[in-house]
Amino acid sequence: MSTMSNSLADNHAEQLATAGLSQGDVSDFFALLKPRVMFLVVFTALVGMVVSHPDVHPVVAFVSLLMIAVGGGASGCLNMWWDADIDAIMIRTRKRPIPAGKIQPGEALAFGVTLSVGSVIILGLVSNWLAAGLLAFTIFFYVVVYSMWLKRSTPQNIVIGGAAGALPPIVAQAAVTGHVAWDSVVLFAIIFMWTPPHFWALALVKSGDYERAGIPMMPNVAGPDSTRFQILAYTVLLAPLGLAPVALGFGGLAYAIIALIGGLGMLALAVQVYRVRQDEPAMRVAQQLFGFSILYLFLLFATLLAEHGFGFFRPVFG
Repeated sequence: MSTMSNSLADNHAEQLATAGLSQGDVSDFFALLKPRVMFLVVFTALVGMVVSHPDVHPVVAFVSLLMIAVGGGASGCLNMWWDADIDAIMIRTRKRPIPAGKIQPGEALAFGVTLSVGSVIILGLVSNWLAAGLLAFTIFFYVVVYSMWLKRSTPQNIVIGGAAGALPPIVAQAAVTGHVAWDSVVLFAIIFMWTPPHFWALALVKSGDYERAGIPMMPNVAGPDSTRFQILAYTVLLAPLGLAPVALGFGGLAYAIIALIGGLGMLALAVQVYRVRQDEPAMRVAQQLFGFSILYLFLLFATLLAEHGFGFFRPVFG
C-alpha cells in the first residue's frame, strides 16, 4: 500500500511539474486560504481582542484582525502547496485547487509567501512588532514544524501542531495591547486541548484515507482503541479547562452555563466513542463527536464575545 501511494505521489508530482499555467480563478486562490480554517482564526482572534478590553483605535484593531486572517490564510496556502502530493491521493482533498490542476504549485508558493511576508510587515507597522513576531512564528510553526515535519513523521502531529491553530487569540491580544496576559493564554490552552479529540474523531472515520496517503495519524499507528482512549483522556482535561475563564474572572454567568453543559456533552460523546467500537455505529458516534466539538468551541467563544462585546457580562462570583 505504501509503495502504491508513493508511486501515485511521484506520478502526480511529475504531472504538476510538466503542466502549463494554471486555469484557476479568484475562487480557486481563495480556496487555497482554507476559508473555513481562516474563519476560525478570525473568530478566535476577535475574542482574544475583545476580552482584553483594549483602548485602541478601531481602525488599528480592524487592520490587525485582517492581517491575522491573511497570515492564517497564507499558512493554509503554503500547507496546500507542500501537501499537494498527498492531497491528490486522499479522497477528501483531491479536489483542492493544486491537485485538481487549477493552480500550479509555484503559483501557490509565491501567493503564500507574499501573503505571509505582507501580513507580518503590515501588522508590525500598524500595531506593534511583538504581535508581528508572534504572527510570523505562528506561520512558521504551521508550515515548517507541522506541515513539513510533524505531519508525516509522528502520530503526535495534531497534538504538537495544534499550537499553531491555538495562537490567534494571543497574537490578537498582543496586537491591541502590546503584551500577552493570562486571558489569551487560557484561550490558547482551550483550543490546544480541544484539537486532539476534534481531529482524532475525524481520523477514526477517515483512517483509510490517511493510510493511503502514508500519514501517520493516531488510528493508523496506535490503533483505533488507543485513539479512543486518548480522545477520552483529552476530553476529561478539556471539560474543566473550559471553565477556567470563569475562575479567572473573565467568563461570566452565561459562559459558565455554556461551558458546563458543553463540557458535559463533550464528555458524554467521548465516552460513547470509547465504548462503541464496531462498524457503522462506531463511525457514527465519532462523526457526532467531531460535529459537536465544532459547536462546543464556537459556543464558548461566541459567549465570551457576547459578554464582553455586547455588555452581557454578569460575574459568577461577587
